[in-house]
Amino acid sequence: MTNQEILSKTEHRPWEIPTGSWKFYQEWNNAIFLNYQVDLTELKKLVPKELVIDLFDGKPWISIVAFTMEKIRPKNLPSFPPISDFDEINIRTYVRSTNKTGVYFLSIEGGKKLSCKVAKGISELPYRFSEIKRTDKKYQSRNSEFNDRLDIEFTIGKELKEKTELDKWLTERYALFQDTDDSINEFEIHHLEWPINEIDIQKLELNYPRFQKLINEKPNKIHYSRGVKVLAWGKIKNKKTGYNDGYKT
Repeated sequence: MTNQEILSKTEHRPWEIPTGSWKFYQEWNNAIFLNYQVDLTELKKLVPKELVIDLFDGKPWISIVAFTMEKIRPKNLPSFPPISDFDEINIRTYVRSTNKTGVYFLSIEGGKKLSCKVAKGISELPYRFSEIKRTDKKYQSRNSEFNDRLDIEFTIGKELKEKTELDKWLTERYALFQDTDDSINEFEIHHLEWPINEIDIQKLELNYPRFQKLINEKPNKIHYSRGVKVLAWGKIKNKKTGYNDGYKT
């Protein structure tokens, strides 16, 4: 499917596609979603005051998303696989800002040092390097600096014909927000709706000491997706104010 065809399909979006030209293309492929319902009080300690934690049926969620980033490139340039293709793990929660729902990253790990350096420099997202290995049925990560570890063995099941509202709430997000010392950066994205498969987890071992009060080894919901092609717009910097835009948790 061409980028223009992707742009033409917008009925699944919660708001209109951004005006202006997109800036980056990327693919998020072979994604494993481990979704956790978490404690709001603990989560608030990790999210900047300018962002409001989004809730589903009154409860906040965190997701560990382990996938492979591929073909990331600026709009008018080709991708360069030694940098543009790498495995990634992000830990994200769900937030609201400027009348939009999106994600906020608590952690982002990349499997190539240079890719992490480039991605962090361009986006200001909190990329850091971890040793990541994946096969068709395993996904493993180690980070000695933070003592983080993830070890998954899995089998992919059938594609879901019908998604629940929670399935969509956890996956269909078209903005992300990230804080720096003086701003909340906003990024808008567009892609087709995530295709979702069942997944059977035979082994799940994880250790993220910074998030031990939020994440354990028994997710409340799991997904697998073969992935999406993503178009991303430029970064918008919003000055930090110390308060949110009026949403209430």
